[in-house]
Amino acid sequence: MFAKLLVLLATAALCVGMVAHVSQGAGPERTYVVKPTDTLWSIAAHSYGGDPREGVWKLEHRNHLRSATLVPGQRLIVPAG
Repeated sequence: MFAKLLVLLATAALCVGMVAHVSQGAGPERTYVVKPTDTLWSIAAHSYGGDPREGVWKLEHRNHLRSATLVPGQRLIVPAG
């Protein structure tokens, strides 16, 4: 009886593992075109909830920025939440 239950559970786990897929989480990355009055802080505050400092950090690291200076027309990749 125990062996049958063990085989049934193993089969169920295998089926679930084959059907499961990776979630995209908060959604895909998107591209943002910088406007004349934009700052990293304003983009982060608009794109992420909560404290904008974490959003600024994400933007800096994802876009390999060495300074906070943005140029109008510059394209930034905005990572998912």
